[in-house]
Amino acid sequence: MESLALVTTIISIANIALLLMLITIYVKIYKTSRAVYTIGLLFFAVMLALHNAIAVYAYFVMAPLYSGEILPYFVAIHLAELAGIAALLKVTLD
Repeated sequence: MESLALVTTIISIANIALLLMLITIYVKIYKTSRAVYTIGLLFFAVMLALHNAIAVYAYFVMAPLYSGEILPYFVAIHLAELAGIAALLKVTLD
């Protein structure tokens, strides 16, 4: 596996970890409030976690199919996701 593919995989795993924290928080909030808005946040977090899980799987299984030129863009995309998820987690915890 190329080093950039490995970096992207690590970032995706970090995204999944933060999303699991958000999912746990949203489930607790929903149990106490029964707010419909929380279901939307929960759905969003689950779908984004699924996206990252599929990406990690694809990086391991289909690594030879990826061109080396596209990997920096994957890193940038997953870094942007990580920044957004971290900001959402910080706002949620405050």
